[in-house]
Amino acid sequence: MATFLSQLVDTSQRVAATTSRTAKRDALAELLRRLDPEEIETAVASLIGETVHGKLGIGPAVIRAARPTTSAQQSTLRIGDVQQMLASLARVGGAGATAQRTQLLRDLLVRATASEQDFLLRLLFGELRQGALEGLMIEAIARAAQLPLSDVRRAAMFAGGAAAIARTALVEGEAGLRRFTLTLFQPLQPMLAQPAEDVSEAIQQLGTAALEWKLDGARVQVHKRDSVVRVYTRGLNEVTAALPEVVEAVGALSAESLVLDGEAIALDERGRPHPFQTTMRRFGRKLDIDPLRADLPLSVFFFDLLHRNGEDVLALPARQRFELLRESMPERLLIPRVVTSEVSEADAFFRTALELGHEGIMAKSLEAPYEAGARGGSWLKIKQAHTLDLVVLAAEWGNGRRQGWLSNLHLGARDEATGAFIMLGKTFKGLTDEMLQWQTQKLLSLEVSRDRHVVYVRPELVVEIAVNEIQHSPHYPVGMALRFARVKAYRTDKRPEQADTLETVRKLFGR
Repeated sequence: MATFLSQLVDTSQRVAATTSRTAKRDALAELLRRLDPEEIETAVASLIGETVHGKLGIGPAVIRAARPTTSAQQSTLRIGDVQQMLASLARVGGAGATAQRTQLLRDLLVRATASEQDFLLRLLFGELRQGALEGLMIEAIARAAQLPLSDVRRAAMFAGGAAAIARTALVEGEAGLRRFTLTLFQPLQPMLAQPAEDVSEAIQQLGTAALEWKLDGARVQVHKRDSVVRVYTRGLNEVTAALPEVVEAVGALSAESLVLDGEAIALDERGRPHPFQTTMRRFGRKLDIDPLRADLPLSVFFFDLLHRNGEDVLALPARQRFELLRESMPERLLIPRVVTSEVSEADAFFRTALELGHEGIMAKSLEAPYEAGARGGSWLKIKQAHTLDLVVLAAEWGNGRRQGWLSNLHLGARDEATGAFIMLGKTFKGLTDEMLQWQTQKLLSLEVSRDRHVVYVRPELVVEIAVNEIQHSPHYPVGMALRFARVKAYRTDKRPEQADTLETVRKLFGR
């Protein structure tokens, strides 16, 4: 029986409304069990904020033109209707494409309820944020199909994501998942890292670890079979034509077949990195590559090996993969690496990386397999922390152990032009129980309003925040957001007008 779109939207709202990972997983699994087989891929992709057809050319102008002034009072749309519309949008091209996309979208939206319209528009515009991330969806698929999580995760790793394997898992079970293996020229999701506060924390967590420079370049996965070489991005898009230096470097290697993980980066004449945005100029070019290559040559450095000469090596411990990698290529193509358990040696390596203009270092367990698509504790990234004095604008009530305390802080920097404080992000990291108790009392004394779970306060309390970087973000007013922010201390000695300004933030992080 076909599933109504409203059931998908209701599940999305349930997932967004809870902070419990278990509750999110169970809500997703409940829906997955009810879906018809032909609905599964579209539903799974939608719930993680994607479409099975990739980018569809839906921008603000199309949305403004297509959005109806009214909405349906009752839900009649089914997931199949959405599938049909997405497939139609994917086929649109050529002259009049914008008008065709607008009409297709309008025809669907006039049949949708208000909540369904909101869901569809946020999905198509890439703004669907509901907490149903890829890893969580994989857990939900495993639960719904009653399969070992490790089997589902492994299949998703090889297939390129949860949506690609969901139907097989739910319909065919374990036997079907065995079909998914590492296949040359089919990129798999890269292994990811978690942040560590500093070198000492990384060594304490991992013990003896492999330390590598962390380059501010572009992640590349390179596949080779005989003379054929193809290059893929972190997002699994092929960029072979744009990166001839990478193709040439790997094509010259003697191995018959390889799958490599590495970083492509533009370096200046002193060997120092250009800004990330400069490196990315090379990835956007499809034609006239040679002039840009001459002006902005790329270097490539590899740090892991997933396959060599017909053998998959992902399951091998890192120490063995690293040795095979070293045997497969000249040193100039290898990321600089040291192995140590000494904090002093690790700190010296970290400082050298920073002095050479790099982001920081990676610390990697020598015993861990390559866990594609996973963000586990086997890889840790350590960047230089900067501190900012920011003002607390609001705080959210905590959950679990922090129940009853104001925990997640909304943080703002001062706009010198207006005197207002502009939000840059949130954090609950670094707070001790004593700090939680103190800040709850203090913030409640500054309260001006509240909603269901947020208390808004007068912008008077200054807090020192350690932050590794500022990233571009469309979700905050000035397009900047804190990344890996954590509380160091409250600056009760400072007045809010002495907090850091937006201009300071921009200068510090080159924005």
